[in-house]
Amino acid sequence: MQQQIESVIFASEEAITLQVIRQVTGVEMDSAALQEVVEAINREYLESGRPFSIHRIAGGYRMLSREEFAPLLRKLQAPKIRRRLSRSILEVLSVVAYHQPVTRGEIQQIRGVSPDYAIDRLMERGFIDVQGRADTPGRPLQYGTTKEFLDLFHLSSLKDLPKLREIKEILREHEEQEYLSQSGGEELSPAATGQESGAGDYDREEKG
Repeated sequence: MQQQIESVIFASEEAITLQVIRQVTGVEMDSAALQEVVEAINREYLESGRPFSIHRIAGGYRMLSREEFAPLLRKLQAPKIRRRLSRSILEVLSVVAYHQPVTRGEIQQIRGVSPDYAIDRLMERGFIDVQGRADTPGRPLQYGTTKEFLDLFHLSSLKDLPKLREIKEILREHEEQEYLSQSGGEELSPAATGQESGAGDYDREEKG
């Protein structure tokens, strides 16, 4: 039974739920029993020094690499992630995540440019969906994130989203590191980091 559960979690490309595990394996168990099996598997992984473990995310279970290997694997995944989601699409996705349910008009008001292309791409990929209509003139559609969004960013729920101030600090540090690497380690001036000019807020919407 443990091998069957391990194999279906390993083979799944997204978080797999208890219901699906039951259907595929034919094993009848409740959530607590499944969690015990997962913990037993994870103990074996830890004892044998495996670089991965099973995590409960997005309402299901998924096999993920351990946190200490993130810097290494980020190098591998970076080109793929950039191809999948451009900066402008990620910006729209972040607005939806933090302001949901949100309309196209509200997204455009926040970003200053049309979000139509980004919303269409995010809908195609299943990261956002329509979650109702706003109680305003014209009753525009409202958008919110999906379980696929949680799975993409390895979140158990929206409560696990980082605080906005944390994101701003991470972005600021990232921009400073990029500048230092390009300038050969010279000290940053306020203008270089965009502290005076307001640089780094948002890029203009990508075309096509």
